[in-house]
Amino acid sequence: MVPLSTVTQPRAARGPDVVTRYNLHRSVEVNGAAAPGFSSGDAIITMEQVAGTLPAGYGYEWTGLSYQEVTTRGRAGLILLLAIVFVFLVLAAQYESWTVPFAVILVVPIGIFGAFLAQWIRGLDNNVYAQIGLVMLVGLSAKNAILIVEYAKVRYDRGLRLNEAAAEGSRIRLRPILMTSFAFIFGVLPLMIATGAGSAARHALGTSVFGGMIAATVLGVLFIPVLFVVSEAITERRKRAEAARATVGVGRGASDRLGGSIK
Repeated sequence: MVPLSTVTQPRAARGPDVVTRYNLHRSVEVNGAAAPGFSSGDAIITMEQVAGTLPAGYGYEWTGLSYQEVTTRGRAGLILLLAIVFVFLVLAAQYESWTVPFAVILVVPIGIFGAFLAQWIRGLDNNVYAQIGLVMLVGLSAKNAILIVEYAKVRYDRGLRLNEAAAEGSRIRLRPILMTSFAFIFGVLPLMIATGAGSAARHALGTSVFGGMIAATVLGVLFIPVLFVVSEAITERRKRAEAARATVGVGRGASDRLGGSIK
């Protein structure tokens, strides 16, 4: 065996046990969390401002969930808009009309208003979990409107007056709407009162859906028949205008042919 002193001169030195690297650069990992009352987006903006004061030769990169949040920043509104457009196109194909789906889609802002109001009352921020709840509310709010509009549309096509069809649809569909809506509302109630690990995410999602469904149920039942009457009235007015133009065009063509024969 060869003593170590014959090939090198050992000396004591201090250094890290593990050297962390990121993208081949030496790095230091910093973990943190937002203070109560502030969102993760606020924390990211603050960290970016602090990192902007680093000396020359230093930089920063995001990893994990923060990286995903930064890369998808500002896209929540686009996702919500695409969800609404997709629902609108499906309804337009179902009802074979471009105006009737508005009676369903215009209920969605009521649900979104209820979601933001519930978050404001509880002092919660608009994080990614709350935004997921908003996307869910697009379908949940539209469901109540579909129940009324579908029945009212069938009754109206069978010859019932527009106001009577809307009123009967609301009266007949009131109980199914209340049953399904309050079953879902009480179903998400445990998310609002959750405790333990991950409770903040459950609070955000549950509060968003809870408040939105209450607003869409209570206010939507009142506004949906009105929106249906308005949309159908616009459709009928447009059809009458097109029929009048077609009649004028046919009459004008017939008079031109008559004048030509006299000549």
